[in-house]
Amino acid sequence: MKEQQHVRAALRHLHTRLGTWQAVSEGVRSTTATLQTVMRGRDAVSAGLAIRVARLLNVMVDDLLVGKFLPPGACPNCGHIITADFKDEGTVVENEPRKQADLKLVT
Repeated sequence: MKEQQHVRAALRHLHTRLGTWQAVSEGVRSTTATLQTVMRGRDAVSAGLAIRVARLLNVMVDDLLVGKFLPPGACPNCGHIITADFKDEGTVVENEPRKQADLKLVT
């Protein structure tokens, strides 16, 4: 079951990286309809599909099946990689405290 989830996460990662399910289906040499049924859990991930996904990601099948296919910093669910522009970004700090507005309780 975990292996199925890892391959589905890899497919979501590929979708994030390639932009469309059509591009993913072409990359793994499958149909978009097949990927949709696999992603919805109606069909199981076949061994052939897992091998083609691993090949497209340029990782070993064993790494794909145990979930070690994502680069560091990638979301384990969708595979989105945080860009350097947003890492460790500080929050805005104001020099002066904000003035409190006159608030009235409405009853």
